[in-house]
Amino acid sequence: MSPSSERVHIAIFGRCNSGKSTLVNRLTGQDVSIVSDIRGTTTDPVQKAMELNGLGAAIIIDTPGLDDDTLLGYERMTRTTKVLDKTDIAIVLFTDEDTDIEQRLIEECRVREIPIIATLAHADRIANYPTLQATLSTLLEREVLAISALTGEGIDELTKAIVALHPTEERLITEGFCQAGDHVLLVMPQDKSAPKGRLIQPQIQTIRELLDRGCTPICCTPDRMTQTLAALTTPPALIITDSQAFEEVYRQKPNISVLTSFSILFARYKGDITLFTEGVKTLERINASSRILIAEACTHIPQNEDIGRVKLPRLLRKRFGEALQIDVVGGSDYPTDLTPYDLVIHCGACMFNRKHVLSRIERARQQGVAITNYGIILAALTGILPRVKTH
Repeated sequence: MSPSSERVHIAIFGRCNSGKSTLVNRLTGQDVSIVSDIRGTTTDPVQKAMELNGLGAAIIIDTPGLDDDTLLGYERMTRTTKVLDKTDIAIVLFTDEDTDIEQRLIEECRVREIPIIATLAHADRIANYPTLQATLSTLLEREVLAISALTGEGIDELTKAIVALHPTEERLITEGFCQAGDHVLLVMPQDKSAPKGRLIQPQIQTIRELLDRGCTPICCTPDRMTQTLAALTTPPALIITDSQAFEEVYRQKPNISVLTSFSILFARYKGDITLFTEGVKTLERINASSRILIAEACTHIPQNEDIGRVKLPRLLRKRFGEALQIDVVGGSDYPTDLTPYDLVIHCGACMFNRKHVLSRIERARQQGVAITNYGIILAALTGILPRVKTH
């Protein structure tokens, strides 16, 4: 099954009772969202993974009504806005000629460069829907599809529109780092923070891609690296390590082997590696009175040697002093205002789709705050960044 981070995220927006939940259920073929005439029934964004004909793996997101005026409406709208951070395609439902709220959302999508599909919902209930459809198309200066999630009218056209908006370019995690026939050594610590009985997502995705590309992946833990290298007749063309083992792996690597990390590969795959590499130069200006934000994509119970909450802060305070202020956030808890920080350090974001990562990078860029990545800053702090491949 494709991980959520690799699926196209399609979010459905509209007023209360505009048929968002019914449309989600129609597209997924399941009763995913509660359908009710009561305003504010959908209180939080609801996600459902599915396979869409012609598109493949997707996430459909149901959102609270744009005009939710209940007591918790403001909080719900804040969560709806956060959905835009990870939205690849936005479906906006209209129900009449009053379009002020929907147009504000469309403008926000335009600013964020999110493709939009405008639809007139409830076509089965509106007697003059062709006239209203034409009116909306003229007003919005874009095609408006007429659909009925209840009867299925227009759903095929909607699905075709979604497929047409999906980019077809293939992105590779290891593009430019190796080629068919190469031996690639993956050094993967299996400490207490590693999930028991399974590999973490970046490791799984990277191994699968290497196999698909005709490479030979060889896996070991840092303590078995010397024996593993000795068993090979030729040094590996590429060594990929967990960033926390950079220093140990670098000491043992053959001169001919290129070194990088899972975090750097995913920073490049999901985000803007050039901006991340520039961001790490901010370390030259960091001092004991600076403030740093460490952002993790996943939420988990911190372990004794957690890289984001323990190891990175330890290394940073060792370099810049114990007074260095470090805040750590996880999951969706990413501040709207980043200006209090001198530097943002983001994880490899294996749990986020590319759109979500780029949204966070753009927020930092617009606010003039430097941003970098776990792998890059760990390589910099251990003094080996110039000898690590990032591009």
